[in-house]
Amino acid sequence: MLRIEVDDVLVLKKKHPCGSSEWKVTRVGVDIGIKCLGCGRFVMIPRRKLERKIREVVRRGIRLKPHQIAVEI
Repeated sequence: MLRIEVDDVLVLKKKHPCGSSEWKVTRVGVDIGIKCLGCGRFVMIPRRKLERKIREVVRRGIRLKPHQIAVEI
């Protein structure tokens, strides 16, 4: 499981139809709310599904790979 926080920017593996692959986290829980930084579209997606699609996380200006923010259960 990844430690995803509000205001993180997620870079996903596939691009959105608008051409952007960066999304800002707006809500955190079982479902995660993300907003496209290209067109502003808001989407709620299950945490498990989203975690598989993340290429990297930008937190406070630092780019991190998913394995660097993983939490042990």
